[in-house]
Formats: sequence, C-alpha cells, structure tokens
Amino acid sequence: MIPITYSAEVAQARSAGTAIVALESTIITHGMPFPQNVETARLVEDDIRKGGATPATIAVMNGQLHIGLEPEELDALGQAIDVAKLSRADIAACIAAGKTGATTVAATMIAAHLADIHVFATGGIGGVHQGADQTFDISADLQELAQTPVTVVAAGAKAILDLPKTFEVLETLGVPVIAVGQDVIPAFWSATSDIPAPLRMDTAAEIAAAQQMRSAMGIKGGQLITNPIPKEAEIPAATLAPIIAQALAEADAQSMSAKAVTPFLLGRIFELTDGQSLKANIALVRNNARLAAQIAIAMAG
Repeated sequence: MIPITYSAEVAQARSAGTAIVALESTIITHGMPFPQNVETARLVEDDIRKGGATPATIAVMNGQLHIGLEPEELDALGQAIDVAKLSRADIAACIAAGKTGATTVAATMIAAHLADIHVFATGGIGGVHQGADQTFDISADLQELAQTPVTVVAAGAKAILDLPKTFEVLETLGVPVIAVGQDVIPAFWSATSDIPAPLRMDTAAEIAAAQQMRSAMGIKGGQLITNPIPKEAEIPAATLAPIIAQALAEADAQSMSAKAVTPFLLGRIFELTDGQSLKANIALVRNNARLAAQIAIAMAG
C-alpha cells in the first residue's frame, strides 16, 4: 500500500471535485536558500488559490508521499538538510526506506497521477544536456511526459540544455509541445527562441480539451505547455548566451555529471547575472501557476 498523505486543503478539494494544481518541491530544496524558498513557494501557492484552484505541493517526507503540504511541513522541508532529489528511478526507494526527498518534474508527474491530479505547474523541464552525444545525459522528464497523463505547464526547457535536441526527442516520443500565444517555443528565462512551436494554443480551454481528447482516444502521456515568461521579467537570449557558455565550461572543467550538473549551472548563472536569473525564475514560475489554475478549472468543468 502506498503511504500517501493529503493536506487538509487538498483533501477538501478532492472531496468536492474542484480543480487542483500539482507543484514540485525541488525548487524549495535545491532552488534557493531558506527563507526565500518557502516565501516563494507560498507566493506560488497563493497565485493558484487566487486563480480559483487548490495548490498541491508534492514531496516525500519521512517515507510519506505528501500531496499538499501544511504550512509547518513546508517550513520543515525548506530547512531540511541533505534532501534527496527524486525522479522515477528513486522515488519508490525513498518512500520504502522512510526517507525525505523533493520531487523533480518526473516524480511530481507520477505522484500527481496517483492522486488523480491532471495539471502540474513548474519552472522548466529537464531535457537533453549539452554534450549528451558523449555522456547520454538526458532527463527522465522527457520519457515521463510520454507515458504519464499530466499536463505540465512550464516556460519551456531549462535554457542550460541543448534545446533543439530536447524538443526533437519530445517529438520522437510523441509528446505534444504547445506554445501559449506565440508561434515559437519560449526559452525559460527568455520569452522567445528560434525554435518553431509544433502547436500553438491561446486559451486554457483549448489546452484542457486537447488533454481530455488524448485520454478519450487512449493515447498515453501528457502534454508540455510552454508558457513564455512575462516580457518585463525576461532576460534576453543574447544576454544569456555567453553567461550560459561560461557556466557550462566551468562545469565541464570540474567534470560535473548527473544530478550535480543542473544545480551547479543554475547557481553559477545566478552569480553571473547578479541574481537576475532568480528573479526571472520566480516570475516565470508564478506565471505558469496562474495559467495552470485556469487549465485545471477548465478540466474540472
């Protein structure tokens, strides 16, 4: 039996059949320091509530899979030390061993599906890392999108990745990649890229209907909604390119690999942009949460 604990707020929403939006927890444990991590998580949760839906921040704490965190649990997670970063490969082992871990995109999708939650808001998905032709470093997020029926709202894939290869893999896996309100895929901190969007949708109702039709047709998997960061918060791609290149070179010089790569790169980019990347990250996550609430309401309706 799976040890699942629902927060009081999420339990009430499940009982009433109202809209719920899943949220990951690695942004809390691996994204920024306390108390800013908890303050940001609460802002994102409040954005979803203001949009008329219920937030469900997902994490594993002492062997319990939490679907929604009470305020004191969110505080505890925000201050926890040596928290595991969980994906498909290790979430079950963490639960079985009674340990604590934060969920990545893939693990959050798995947990959301177990809880019958259909929409998930995050910052950016993982994907094909630079140099993957040598390292084979490809995020499990891509395979998860191909097999787990959850609509994921993100600002695209993280800009530190090989974006063309990431979206090529998603196409191969049959994952719908939908740009919101524009004809190109956003590039995380930047609102646009030079990658054409395979699909464009302009409303939450269209996005909800597309996922519901996939389910009705028996097509496995979810869909990736690429929602551009608000223009006033973006960092232009031309500004970021040399900064990302420097951070990648430093990671390579230190022989970074596997799960250590992304936190290192994001940390260096934060330093090299004098904190601007973190401000942009918070803006895009909140923007994604607001759209996810609209989609969840459309699906619930």
